[in-house]
Amino acid sequence: MKMSKTLSTSLIAAGLLAGVAADAFAQAKEQFIGLPSYRVGAYAAGGSGVFGGWIDYMTLINERDGGIGGVKLTWEECETEYNNARGVECYERLKKKGSTGNSVFQPVSTGITYSVLDKVAQDKIPMVTIGYGRTDAVDGRVFPWVFPMITTYWSQATTMVKFIGSKEGGMEKLKGKKVVYLYHDSAFGKEGLGVIEKQAQKFGFTMVPLAVAHPGNEQQSQWLKIRQEKPDWVILWGWGVMNPTALKAAAKTGFPREKMVGVWWSGAEEDTVPAGDAAKGFIAAGFNVAGQNYPVVKAIQDNVYKKNKGNMEDKSRIGSVYYNRGVVHGIITVEAIRTAQAKFGAKPLSGDEMRWGFEHLSIDAKRLKELGAEGFMPDLKITCADHEGSGKVKYQQWDGKQWKVISDWIDADRDMVRPMIEESAAKYAKEKNITPRDCSKEG
Repeated sequence: MKMSKTLSTSLIAAGLLAGVAADAFAQAKEQFIGLPSYRVGAYAAGGSGVFGGWIDYMTLINERDGGIGGVKLTWEECETEYNNARGVECYERLKKKGSTGNSVFQPVSTGITYSVLDKVAQDKIPMVTIGYGRTDAVDGRVFPWVFPMITTYWSQATTMVKFIGSKEGGMEKLKGKKVVYLYHDSAFGKEGLGVIEKQAQKFGFTMVPLAVAHPGNEQQSQWLKIRQEKPDWVILWGWGVMNPTALKAAAKTGFPREKMVGVWWSGAEEDTVPAGDAAKGFIAAGFNVAGQNYPVVKAIQDNVYKKNKGNMEDKSRIGSVYYNRGVVHGIITVEAIRTAQAKFGAKPLSGDEMRWGFEHLSIDAKRLKELGAEGFMPDLKITCADHEGSGKVKYQQWDGKQWKVISDWIDADRDMVRPMIEESAAKYAKEKNITPRDCSKEG
């Protein structure tokens, strides 16, 4: 029997509506995360590692757990090339994606962080800056939408001086010493200047700042100056090609790499391997460690790569410093979603709900073990007033083939850093006419 044209049209329309409804329902059970990544340009090695590890962790959560509370994670990358203007373009492009808009913005760039600082507050999108960005945003009373989690540049700078002091035989032994601060001439590089200067005044050593122009592959004049200054230590606050260039220059100059301490953006395999033998002995900070011998990394290999769903083309990078740092980004993002769902329900969360999740995030030693990340990253607890939550740093040394951890977690000098944070945040609040929150009234 032939179907009437009217009935056929009605059934087709109904089918289309059902399809639209199904798509809407599927989207309603998805949490969108915009990824302003950088896989090309001078800093591609860092970006591809971090975002690769992060995507792999989210894939693990979808494949193994079916998402979070039944809500699948979805994401879209937007290439920034580590460029501030492109970062702003990506922010605008991603912010309204998904059923509830972008859940969180994590640019992995201090410059982009500064460029969208006012925008995230206006648009109510939390910005997480793990181990980078504007340090005074730790004061959540002034910066409720920004989370410089785990540890900041200022905290790290104090642990660097603590570490150097331990190698000299005690903090009192720093008096009369000379430390060169060799830094990337950018917002990122300048973050450590003020703290190292204060540490120099406190402990009686001389600090010699030397800026290196972007991207950092020309350092002849700086190393001539280092040869003339004859410092006891060099702090390498570098990024990208600047790092292996500095290590090669140190070897050529005859400066011992065992007396060089790098920021955590100088302490990855992509920084040391290109430098060859010149990198051996180099020391760097880290808020995560390298290695595949962690349950969380093994889980990714079993549930993601064995299904050919991994993000890294070069599988040898799995377990590298940058890759594992991306896994840390994934852990924090997922645990914040889990925290927010406990309050607001297992549904796609708005930016405001996600902000609450980040501000109430607590990952203790027990939870790290459950996540397969014991020793992988420090424990942390975020509060209204403290958006850092940890401040702990480990130190690792390159043995010519791999990174070896050479310290326990070192606590930051919070007695020095916190007043600096509050002073800087108060100044920002006055400039922007912001009334700081009363954290005693925050739920």
